[in-house]
Amino acid sequence: MSMRWYVARRLGWAAFATFVILSFYFALIQLAPGGGEAAFLFSAATEGGDVQQAEQTYRQIRGLTGPLHERYIDYIVNMATGDWGWSQTRNQEVLTAISIAYPYSLQYALPATIVSIVFGTGVGLYSATHRYTKTDYAGTFISFFGISIPNFWFGIMLILVLAVQAPEVSLFGLQLLPLPVYYQTDVVLNHGWVSWENFRQLVMPIIVLSTAQIAGQMRYSRATAMEYVNAEFVKTARAKGASDWRVLLRHIFRPALIPLMTIFIAQILGLFFAGAYLVEVIFQIPGLAKLSYDALIAQDTPLFMGTSLIPILLLLLGNLIQDISYTVLDPRIDYGDR
Repeated sequence: MSMRWYVARRLGWAAFATFVILSFYFALIQLAPGGGEAAFLFSAATEGGDVQQAEQTYRQIRGLTGPLHERYIDYIVNMATGDWGWSQTRNQEVLTAISIAYPYSLQYALPATIVSIVFGTGVGLYSATHRYTKTDYAGTFISFFGISIPNFWFGIMLILVLAVQAPEVSLFGLQLLPLPVYYQTDVVLNHGWVSWENFRQLVMPIIVLSTAQIAGQMRYSRATAMEYVNAEFVKTARAKGASDWRVLLRHIFRPALIPLMTIFIAQILGLFFAGAYLVEVIFQIPGLAKLSYDALIAQDTPLFMGTSLIPILLLLLGNLIQDISYTVLDPRIDYGDR
């Protein structure tokens, strides 16, 4: 009962925080200068349309007509019912534009996240149990390399090495090198999402995105696991003859999983908004991040607000999932008095 009451209160708090955030976004929309109005009116004038009628239409689309309190109520109701506004640069609803761009982000964010969680956690645990060995030093070098190297520079270098300067290499009739320089949406239309041709143009974005994630995951896993390597219950397990794998997975990884859950959930929720702005801009992937970037450049306020609102809402959801997952992984945690 106490757990249900705690979850109910957290849901109520998340709803209140969402309401505050939406109110803040409403203020930003009202105060945003221009917002593409000049471009809209210029387009109407060059096409021979009525400028005054175009201005009125624009203000209706943006929800800038009527008293302020009525606009605020309409805005809250529209956001709650899934009407996030109209993108004048794409000439479609904001949620429609987001739903079209989302698969392009997911197709490289999903494998990059899986690789970073599995590989980063595995190497981090292994380094913690084999400290000051050659493999530990190699893992430390990889992690510092991934943390230190800028994604935009790494992406450009990969394009030069694997796409521009690489010789032609084929294996069993499949072309391995050179890789495509930029992402081509025609490949998906002609060969489908799950195809070798589409995979080839995702190799470099996956490498760039997963490199930084692996580095962070590896360092965090190593530091967390080291707290339990010399614990009394681990020494007892070794004294009883437990194998290295059993000690690692059952007696070190299991207690370390609770703090690691924080970064796991953050990475999984990141799939719903792959905020890899630089990756998508460099490789010209028409995903969510590039959609947000293009909206910012074109002063498409509703579209930019919609794409930037998603990670904030996911942050509220992530905090709630983390707190609940702690109680599932460690029954000693009790929220009854909170």
